[in-house]
Amino acid sequence: MKTKSSMILSLFFLLLPAQVCLPQGSLSAKWEELTGPDFIEAVHQSQGVCVLPFGIIEKHGPHLPLGTDLLDVRFAVMNAVKQEYAVVFPEYYFGQIFEAQQQPGTVAYSLTTQLTLLEETVKEMARNGCKKVVIVNGHGGNNSLLPLFAQAQLASPRDYVVYVFGLPNTDVPGRPAMKTQTDMHAGETETSLMLIARPDLVHMDRATQESGADQKRQSLPGSVYTGIWWYARFPNHYSGEGAAGNKELGEFEQKEWSRQIAEAIKAIKADRVSLKLQNQFFEDSQHPLETKQ
Repeated sequence: MKTKSSMILSLFFLLLPAQVCLPQGSLSAKWEELTGPDFIEAVHQSQGVCVLPFGIIEKHGPHLPLGTDLLDVRFAVMNAVKQEYAVVFPEYYFGQIFEAQQQPGTVAYSLTTQLTLLEETVKEMARNGCKKVVIVNGHGGNNSLLPLFAQAQLASPRDYVVYVFGLPNTDVPGRPAMKTQTDMHAGETETSLMLIARPDLVHMDRATQESGADQKRQSLPGSVYTGIWWYARFPNHYSGEGAAGNKELGEFEQKEWSRQIAEAIKAIKADRVSLKLQNQFFEDSQHPLETKQ
């Protein structure tokens, strides 16, 4: 039974102007924050371009959070879509990280699960109008997985295109000089990035508690690859010196990463060729003997 005060409160909200009850503003870029009607508008506004920031859950030295790659890539993407609007898919961390299974907190899915889930995800994105799916990689361990996945898009016909944006190009003018030489994981660069993206999660006082030095426990030619190479070199799952991280480098890297992503989104919006070529390829692949030799 409603009390007198609750009835008065209900009446108050009913009499409020519409703009107070339902504040209007620019569309959120985050998929999960959009209403159904706003999602439709957002997809149209983005010209069917939707971004899937791809991180991972793994140890990042003794001083950075397990979700460093996920937090960093989403930070960069969200800044990029302020420059070039696109819809951004929720947190995604179902990638390749077998090499860190000995470390606490690592979440390593089977390869079949990784590929199946990614395939199902981009299909669902496309079904919802995202005919240009941009996977932005934030994790070095996905450097082989994602090109393979992109190539596998040619296995069967589809009405959408998957674009993969790899890790950012760091060889750009104006980049602050590095203080360290070894810097592959949780070192100077990643620590600097997190000092901008989530400084509250960085424990600089712990950065020297473990060694990030190359242990060089294998003796093989550079052209020979084994899956154990990373563990052989960096058993602490730490490569570099996190203590060298600094905000100057972090600000530059984050700004440049976002700029490169925004530039890619703009080019993908303008792309009118890839889907046509993909469709022509699928048609031609049904009649290989008719392909001009």
